[in-house]
Amino acid sequence: MRTDLIRKTALTAAGLAFTGGAIAGPITAAYAATDAKPTSQTQSDRKPAGERQLGVRYEAQPNFYYCGPAATRNALSVQGKNINVDAMAKEMGTTEAGTNSINDITPVLNKETGKADAYRSVEISSPDADAKQTDKLRADIVRTVDDGRAVVANIAGTSTDTDGTTHSYEGGHYISVVGYRDNGQIVKIADSADPNQASYEVTVEHLADWIATRGYATS
Repeated sequence: MRTDLIRKTALTAAGLAFTGGAIAGPITAAYAATDAKPTSQTQSDRKPAGERQLGVRYEAQPNFYYCGPAATRNALSVQGKNINVDAMAKEMGTTEAGTNSINDITPVLNKETGKADAYRSVEISSPDADAKQTDKLRADIVRTVDDGRAVVANIAGTSTDTDGTTHSYEGGHYISVVGYRDNGQIVKIADSADPNQASYEVTVEHLADWIATRGYATS
């Protein structure tokens, strides 16, 4: 798959080679995204055909290693839920090395959604996503968002959004996918790392390659 994605070739620490979850640099907590929906508007907002965006009550992560709990919290906010990130971090086994894998997040999403099978983990084990894996990701995002839920993805490496801004997480990171347009060819990201870049869009091809070697939680 041809893409301007820079593959993940050098993780920042050996302990992060198997984790999803710690990023360098200071984090400012609990900023509201400028385009966040009002608290009362948590159900999906139907757009023209082939487009839908969920209402997110955004919060930034409070430290460099809480991206897993923060992404999960932002994802659950579209269902009208507000779960404490410290409680979720404990359930996920999050440490300063991050949250180990998407398999630690999926059970928490199910518990807080109230259905044992609301979410499942999907792995993209190859170094780069192929067309079949990318098509599956697109279909999973469209279905999950149409069900009024957000996808949580474990990513690593560097990618460029549709505005040309670079987002780099060589040590691994978690994000929420909260919307789509063009029938899922472009997806909306809620990113807890930086409230100044809380929301952006990427192509589904870029997202699939960003997830490659890791996984995502989807309906």
